[in-house]
Amino acid sequence: MLVSPSKHDVFQAIADPTRRKLLKLLADKEMPITAITEYFPITRTAVNKHLHVLSDAGLVSSQKVGRETRYRLQPEPLVELKQWLSFFEHYWDEKLSALKDFVETDND
Repeated sequence: MLVSPSKHDVFQAIADPTRRKLLKLLADKEMPITAITEYFPITRTAVNKHLHVLSDAGLVSSQKVGRETRYRLQPEPLVELKQWLSFFEHYWDEKLSALKDFVETDND
């Protein structure tokens, strides 16, 4: 079975603050778009476009339940982001250690 590449990668999908808020909102529960739009000062169409970007990146799934479509977070693609960020952790640790040493140094 061939897996087609997603139209958006995880990094592109989470670049937008509205999409990051959508991911947080959907982290704990499945929600229909009508409920989701209540949390945002944008149109239902705009929310739908954001959900499609997240869906294309594999970050949300949708399921038809009766007449409504419900969305849910799919966190698995975030592992790629975590792995990428973990590469840079030692740089942050080094910088924080240097800052700590500088602050604690007696500069009288």
